[in-house]
Amino acid sequence: MSDTRFWRDRPVLVTGATGLLGSWLVKALADAGAQVVCLIRDWVPQSELIRSGILSRIQIVRGDVTDQALLERVLGEYEINTVFHAAAQTIVGIANQNPISTFQTNIAGTWGVLEACRRSPAVQQIVVASSDKAYGEQTKLPYVESMPLMGSHPYEVSKSCADLISASYAKTWGVPAVVTRCGNLFGGGDLNWNRLVPGTIRSVLHGQRPVIRSDGRYVRDYFYVEDAVKAYLLLAERLAEDRSLVGEAFNFSNELYLPVLEIVKRLLRIMASDLEPDIRDEARHEIREQYLSAKKARELLGWKSAYPLEEAMRRTIAWYTEFFSTAPAGSKTEVDTILQLRLLATNDD
Repeated sequence: MSDTRFWRDRPVLVTGATGLLGSWLVKALADAGAQVVCLIRDWVPQSELIRSGILSRIQIVRGDVTDQALLERVLGEYEINTVFHAAAQTIVGIANQNPISTFQTNIAGTWGVLEACRRSPAVQQIVVASSDKAYGEQTKLPYVESMPLMGSHPYEVSKSCADLISASYAKTWGVPAVVTRCGNLFGGGDLNWNRLVPGTIRSVLHGQRPVIRSDGRYVRDYFYVEDAVKAYLLLAERLAEDRSLVGEAFNFSNELYLPVLEIVKRLLRIMASDLEPDIRDEARHEIREQYLSAKKARELLGWKSAYPLEEAMRRTIAWYTEFFSTAPAGSKTEVDTILQLRLLATNDD
């Protein structure tokens, strides 16, 4: 549990605030009493940031994370103490199709944030969101933080580079940055429907077969977004207490490693659906097995997962059920009433 005394009235900047992680992070910070400033590029009315109703409690700055002059202005004018850098292009398929935009956001955006922080003496903690994809394909599993970063394909490379740049700023200039490496984040508010969890839930709510792009046997590390938020807050708090953490990277994981098909089957079971997955085996340029050890975070930070996978899935399904139920009648996001009732009955078991 985060220390609300630490966050009360603390000036905090969150980049990527309309994304899955950023939205929930902003909400948690606002609830803890922080003075939150959000940098967002695109206005996303359906994002959890806006749907949560906290806009009156935060400051919004419109702009791009690659605009270093803007970042320096924001850090200075709002006297920011803590930075959470969560802005990124996070979709592997988009990175394969549009690598330059991915490199610009994920790599140039990271050095822009860190350079602005280097020039801003008020900044005391920076938490940079990396990914398990930064490790690339390794011969041993699970991933541990001492492994080299070996991204090969565009998204992996973008995260490897951003991760190394963060370490460089910490080691060379003492910029107070730490890096988080999480598995595949999921939770309410993820509007990227080609991702497995939101795509599966939406398909079931619409009475359609959920699509699996791979052969279903790819193994991934699925990590609930509210667990990730707790990890980010804890890491920033520990960094304030212990400067020896500057430049370190931490894996966060519930250490439950499941094939993609098993994730889909669990969602179908919770939603009381007899739909069969549509397994297309179309995935290319993706690593077959990726999962993390969180031993370092457990031992150095005292961190542990707060949400068992099934509870996290139920909370996520409930979010999307409410989300689609508020769509205009007859729209493509309208939810079948019977499926809602079945879901509620299942959640009461």
